[in-house]
Amino acid sequence: MTDSAHVLVPTLGRPREDEALAYALETFPDAEITLLAVVTPLEAPLSEGGVLERSEERTTEARANAEELLEPVADPSAADRVRIETVEGRPGTVVPRYASEEAIDHVVMYGSGRGSTGFLRRFLGRGIAATVVERTARPVTVLE
Repeated sequence: MTDSAHVLVPTLGRPREDEALAYALETFPDAEITLLAVVTPLEAPLSEGGVLERSEERTTEARANAEELLEPVADPSAADRVRIETVEGRPGTVVPRYASEEAIDHVVMYGSGRGSTGFLRRFLGRGIAATVVERTARPVTVLE
């Protein structure tokens, strides 16, 4: 799996996204990594953290959250391979589009498990990770 040249790690402001970044850095030691801070638009049913703030403030906060994921990376050369981008939109739409437009070779994300099986799936619908997997024409690794 180490042959990917450009890996995308979407961040949605959820717990354990640092694990997705750590996995991408370790599994793809020569790849460029893009942390894509996704800001859910206010008209979407849910926004990260349930806080409805002005778009500019939310974009700044999403970028800051992504930057925090880099803090525990001990190896400076690994951190140098990571760039941060922000995009506004529904994650199930913007992640696959970004992956296609930016010639991403692999997507790594943490799946919350919400909506993935049984009771939750029937009542809450499918999760973001499942939507990204279905809509992305690149390999997607979902960590649980």
